[in-house]
Amino acid sequence: MVERGNLIVVSAPSGAGKSSLVRRVLQKMNGLCESISFTTREARGTEAQGVDYHFISVEEFKARRDRCEFLEWAEVHNYMYATSKSFIDASLAAGKDCILDIDVQGARAIREKVPEATTIFVLPPSKDALANRLRSRNTNSAEDFERRLKNSDTEVRRYLEFDYVIINDDLNAASAALEAIITAVRHEPQRLTGQIEPILATFGGQTGNA
Repeated sequence: MVERGNLIVVSAPSGAGKSSLVRRVLQKMNGLCESISFTTREARGTEAQGVDYHFISVEEFKARRDRCEFLEWAEVHNYMYATSKSFIDASLAAGKDCILDIDVQGARAIREKVPEATTIFVLPPSKDALANRLRSRNTNSAEDFERRLKNSDTEVRRYLEFDYVIINDDLNAASAALEAIITAVRHEPQRLTGQIEPILATFGGQTGNA
């Protein structure tokens, strides 16, 4: 029997560096897949369809939402974002650990629907650092920049809603912290029941707690 995979949710204010962290960890860890979000915004810079996001029209987004294809969806920074329900279900059933790179609203919705999900909040070292990262994209309009920066004032204060917090002041250290969290989650007793019970059976007596 395949052990069900773990759902790992990584969230942060826009510009905190969560996407860079997720990409780094995906390159280094085995048995980990990423759910690509759907969005109604246009691609920025070198972003590619089906790699960074599934870029779709507002009409298609609403149609998929009405067909209940999304595990969660939210409107953030005047755009809509969503997570594919079928991809998550299939990945976890196949025993893969699935990582989500989503906004703070989406993380809250996931936690309500999948209480066993592990949630991680990425915090920038300061608001100035966040602003500099947003500026360095060179893809946001002045209005979009101000909106994202203003929204961060509220978003950073929701860190206590998450299981773990990573301060992204150094990408190497932050990615190491994310790897450590995922490794720890994989070794929680309740997530290894399928492997543990056969071992206990070799010792005789009842399985479970002593």
